Amino acid sequence: MSPRDPQQTTLSRRQMLLQAGGGFGSLALAGLLSPNSGQAAPAAAPSPLAAKLTHHAPRAKSVIFLFMDGGPSHLDTFDPKPTLNKLAGKPVPDSFGRVITAMGEFDSPILPTKRKWQQHGEGGLWVSDWFPNVAKQADELAVIRSCWTNGINHSGGICQMNTGSQFAGRPSLGSWVTYGLGTENENLPAFVVMQEGKGRVINGARNWGAGFMPAVYQGTTMQKSGPAFANLSPPEHLVASQQRQELDFLMRLNQQHAASRQDNTDLDARIRSFELAYQMQSHAPEAVDLSRESAETKALYGMDQKETESYGRQLLLARRLVERGVRFVQCYHGAGSKWDSHSNIESNHTRLCRATDLPIAGLIQDLKRRGLLEETLIVWGGEFGRTPQSEKGNGRDHNPTGFTMWMAGGGVQGGQAYGTTDEIGLHAVEDRLHVHDIHSTVLHLMGIDHRQLVYLHKGRPERIDQNEGRAYKKIAVS
Repeated sequence: MSPRDPQQTTLSRRQMLLQAGGGFGSLALAGLLSPNSGQAAPAAAPSPLAAKLTHHAPRAKSVIFLFMDGGPSHLDTFDPKPTLNKLAGKPVPDSFGRVITAMGEFDSPILPTKRKWQQHGEGGLWVSDWFPNVAKQADELAVIRSCWTNGINHSGGICQMNTGSQFAGRPSLGSWVTYGLGTENENLPAFVVMQEGKGRVINGARNWGAGFMPAVYQGTTMQKSGPAFANLSPPEHLVASQQRQELDFLMRLNQQHAASRQDNTDLDARIRSFELAYQMQSHAPEAVDLSRESAETKALYGMDQKETESYGRQLLLARRLVERGVRFVQCYHGAGSKWDSHSNIESNHTRLCRATDLPIAGLIQDLKRRGLLEETLIVWGGEFGRTPQSEKGNGRDHNPTGFTMWMAGGGVQGGQAYGTTDEIGLHAVEDRLHVHDIHSTVLHLMGIDHRQLVYLHKGRPERIDQNEGRAYKKIAVS
């Protein structure tokens, strides 16, 4: 067959097949000559934890969530109700309506509060004598007295306060923040969880899990004793160069294994965790080394006192972590629902408030003097509040229909209270904020529009608020 005329503008069917076949052969030859021939060579995907742009100017870069496990009493801390003492010993008047209580004792008499209340700061914020040190930081506190939730028991309440749902399977707030913003430090986890005491938070890892998101967004727990992070120290016999070679070899094997299992997010997270752990060997020890802190700073957090040492240590570590770019730190107090005061609320809350009051005040002061408070959002609260009526004569039941949380720093307008409960603190009645609204507000302060932060799960767009939340913008500095 004669060569095709250079001026010819169309190909015959035979010419097209010959030239196309030759092209495919060239591709095969290039593959055989490749130094990676016979290996799966997946392209390096961008890190899912890479820092991302915000939807609007952020007020806060990091969050420290102070979670009081068990449900602190709003009626005895930040939401004064003189009517409780006026109606003490009487049943709840019918005008307040009825609610289902966890222990089914709604008709119990109203329990008065023994607290002494005082206004603090330029805004005249009311705080009880259970939090004398936090009260000194009143002008930094934005107290939300109108929170409510659906969780009537601890399991559902804690799960909803962390994930937005009473049921397992959804990503936690820390996971959504990490997914939406990424991290500013590739040598430390983006989302860290700390638990205090000998107990275990109800639901465990469900509270800081990534749910249907890739597992890389889940929280990393710090150990209560010993090394801050498990399995961080390399074997003594392994020098740095050997460890790097082993890690690189393992990475190649894992990538080949993962190439045909791209839907396995646990595998992807495990692969990334090897590299993060390697980086943490050099950076985490310094980040959690409290010996670098002065005696004055430790005393500020109460680390020089037995009652406050444990939570003070947590909060000082939290400050060091956000200082180094960790995005979300959750500090549980009273793990095992220690704040759950069905009886003996006086002794229970006296002890727990004393253990947390000084460390929390110290955290606020320390962040402020370091210029970090404006970009660090502190959130305080539990899974619900307590009832106005008594249980067992000297305690309070669970109250999901009205309770208090507060925020500080991170662009919130402090020194005042937002929203109200009724005269006995049973129901949130004005500017009611559901858990979905609290989550949406946190994201708003971090520069994220909760309506635009979407994760496609099985083809369905998912949001943290399950299409029900709104950001409470009154709380932000204008």
